[in-house]
Amino acid sequence: MRETVHRHLGKVMAGAALAAVGTAAMVAITLPGTAGADETGGNDGRANTVRSARGQGAPPPGVVERAPAEESRGTGRDPLTDDEIRRVERIALDRRLLRSAEDVDGGRGPQRLSVDLAEPEDGEADDARAPRRAEVTFYDYRDDTLISRTVDLDTGKVEATTTRRGVQPPMSRAENTEAARLLIADPLGAGLKADYKDATDRELTSPDQLLLSGGVYRAAPGARPAALDRCGTHRCVRLFTKVRNGPWIDTRSLVIDLSTHKVAALGRG
Repeated sequence: MRETVHRHLGKVMAGAALAAVGTAAMVAITLPGTAGADETGGNDGRANTVRSARGQGAPPPGVVERAPAEESRGTGRDPLTDDEIRRVERIALDRRLLRSAEDVDGGRGPQRLSVDLAEPEDGEADDARAPRRAEVTFYDYRDDTLISRTVDLDTGKVEATTTRRGVQPPMSRAENTEAARLLIADPLGAGLKADYKDATDRELTSPDQLLLSGGVYRAAPGARPAALDRCGTHRCVRLFTKVRNGPWIDTRSLVIDLSTHKVAALGRG
């Protein structure tokens, strides 16, 4: 099976061998765990061992205590609660931004990237009564702008808004999924689909069939193809793809420009 996969895009890849090299700078690459690449579904005799131990008077399984309910609001430097995250997202995404911005697949409103507890301002680090703030980050695909908004969790007001271009934070799960969808639909995704077929005997039709991770791609001067020259201003990604419970498939030579919805192969053109 693995020799067949080697025929199309590359080779079966171990997680440790996936460092990106070449003319482009790669940032924030996070790979799914390698567990599952060689799973067979067998029990390797462990179930029989457990049954034997219980028959010899082993103690019964312990009872796991249910986790306590999460408080709706945190205090101080506590991590944001789920309720706080939902609340600050609603506050940060006002009607003007919802009407004017676009997300990764062209939908209404900007693409949400992250919601984090904001750093304290100067002089607040040791103040137990300092305001608790959250920073919400969006990407507007309409004009390739990164938007950050700081929300005071006590007052519910947006304290600050910054917009920047050419800044590319790590990819969100939704962006990696959209990149995979574009790749599967593009002629350059033929090798990925052939490798998937070899590994599973099934057709690859959806990103849900893969484990995905992506790294931001920035164009370097003189790098080919010219179609990727704007990567860095545009939001571009190189995907790392893995068959669920199967091997990695090497797609590092392919770049998906999420701003234009186009796919290109490095070194061509």
